[in-house]
Amino acid sequence: MQWLTPLFIVALLGASLVELWLARRQMAEVARHRAEVPGPFAAAITLTEHTKAADYTIAKLRVARIGTLIDTLLTLALTLGGGIAVVDALWRHTRLPQPWLGLMVIATIAVVIQLVSLPLSLWRTFRLEARFGFNRTTPGLYVIDLLKAVALAVFLGGPLILATLLLMERAGVWWWAWAWGLWLGVMFFMAWAWPAFIAPLFNNFSPLKDPQLKARIEALLTRCGFASKGVFVVDNSRRSSHGNAYFTGIGRHKRIVFFDTLLERLAHPEVEAVLAHELGHFRLKHVRQRLLLSIAMTFAGLALLGWLTSQPGFYAALGVPTPSAHAALLLFMLALPAFTFFITPLSSLWSRRHEFEADDFATRNASAGELATALVKLHRDNASTLTPDPVYAAFYYSHPPPMARISRLRANAAPAG
Repeated sequence: MQWLTPLFIVALLGASLVELWLARRQMAEVARHRAEVPGPFAAAITLTEHTKAADYTIAKLRVARIGTLIDTLLTLALTLGGGIAVVDALWRHTRLPQPWLGLMVIATIAVVIQLVSLPLSLWRTFRLEARFGFNRTTPGLYVIDLLKAVALAVFLGGPLILATLLLMERAGVWWWAWAWGLWLGVMFFMAWAWPAFIAPLFNNFSPLKDPQLKARIEALLTRCGFASKGVFVVDNSRRSSHGNAYFTGIGRHKRIVFFDTLLERLAHPEVEAVLAHELGHFRLKHVRQRLLLSIAMTFAGLALLGWLTSQPGFYAALGVPTPSAHAALLLFMLALPAFTFFITPLSSLWSRRHEFEADDFATRNASAGELATALVKLHRDNASTLTPDPVYAAFYYSHPPPMARISRLRANAAPAG
């Protein structure tokens, strides 16, 4: 598989160059419109707020470009640069049996990646986000969150990796099908366990107390035929001033969650409209479609990995001279993003179509005008740019650009005639 080495280099460097090029386009477009609020937003967003959004967007992109370079160099260092091979050789001196040897090699590489990414994460949180008034995370809370995340990775991710390595070693050529079944089970378990047991480790979730808003939401849920285990408010204000809302859980265990920061900014009709949009994703089966796609992609990915593990040249082509199950997993996880990056525009296009469909659903069950107003407020308060580069937006944006989306909602809200 000598062809894999140049193909991987081309894919990795190509993806990085495209990322950097798109970021440069976005920065230039945002800077070009920095001094003037787009006409449709002039009544709701001041020039100061618009300028802040432009500066925030450009600052994030500058940090993201540094992250792109670091990730590219780290991927090359761990693969073709021999990083995985070195860690593997060092752990082999301990004479640990499989799969424990593999688990320790994977854990070591994970720690290396975490340590390399830590300085940029700290910069984003305590310099960039703080500079624009969004960060509320204290150093102590940051450390506690990090330790909790590491503990979850050890107690939840560790057994999954261990089981996967055992299957790769002992389940024969069809190990990947068994692994797919295992990962599928874990995926559904996490969807069930996350809202009730895992998310509360990081945030406090309390039932919505506002009786008027609660009644309004319950009426909307009834109209839409949606059953949930309750409406909750999460104390996101401990970490950030950004606002959001989301659904979590599966089946009859679904929860509706509002950031407390969002409820502070939106009026009741606007909250109702935002929720109607989110309900649209469920009623139109967008969530199910995305889940099925994720299941299919996992199946295809593991099938591909199953084939690659049987190719002796796979390991040497990516910088690991000694074939092993853990090396195959690491190489696959590090190399795959370089190739899947190029299907990002298709995923983004599909997601934007779903967002428009959910907007239409919200228009039928709530107010298009209130949803448009809520989105303007969210863009303003989250300092999201109103003037993205069209190519950048087409490639990355999972939601329609604000101008197109809000203009469409306002047109739907306008009285006929």
